[in-house]
Amino acid sequence: MVFFGARIELENVDTGEIHHYRIVGPDETDAKRGWISIDSPLARAVLKRRVDDEFLAELPGGPAEFALLAVDYD
Repeated sequence: MVFFGARIELENVDTGEIHHYRIVGPDETDAKRGWISIDSPLARAVLKRRVDDEFLAELPGGPAEFALLAVDYD
């Protein structure tokens, strides 16, 4: 299940693109490293999801559907 501090792997269902992110606090955000704020629309949409869940995220560029491929806490 996804919570604060998780490293996640997502697939954009529409494009097939794979993305890797780490969910961090607002003051730790670093786009180059793939660190997204827990307050971001994508992080809020993925919280409490489990591997293989598909979900819709309301992003600034419009809605996008993702599949959660992996969750890790290292």
